[in-house]
Amino acid sequence: MNWWARIVYGALVWRERRAAQRAKRGRATGADSNQAARPGAHLETGRHGERLVYWHLRQAGYTVVARNRRPGAGGGELDIVAWDGPVLAFIEVKTRTSADAGPPEVAVLPKQRRRILQSAQTYLRRLDRRDVSYRFDIASVSWNADAGFAVRVFKNAFRDRP
Repeated sequence: MNWWARIVYGALVWRERRAAQRAKRGRATGADSNQAARPGAHLETGRHGERLVYWHLRQAGYTVVARNRRPGAGGGELDIVAWDGPVLAFIEVKTRTSADAGPPEVAVLPKQRRRILQSAQTYLRRLDRRDVSYRFDIASVSWNADAGFAVRVFKNAFRDRP
């Protein structure tokens, strides 16, 4: 296991727990801590979730080869592309700061899956290797007011064929 990734991921988790404690104290004192009210807050949350997933994957032994990759003009983006041993994983990251809309992993709708599939096919065509084993994962980042962010990876979350 990569010791540097373990240290960085541990520091990020520690920082999130401290931020959660500060936010909890702020709510207790009546301070307005509604992050969603700020313009662009959802983009900041998404970037934050992707950074946590990146270090989580590195700690788990993945070799990340691309982040926020737009392989073609089709408008799709691959959040993270990483090798998990001999398998190339295309990982879609979903982050939620509230459980109101359900768990993050259910937010990858069929239309978005099609865009991810198209982008992955373009990426694979440009990759100078034949017979690459690949899969599509979803990394779910959930906010917990007591513990900060929690990361879960769902391997083989969807397929490129029905």
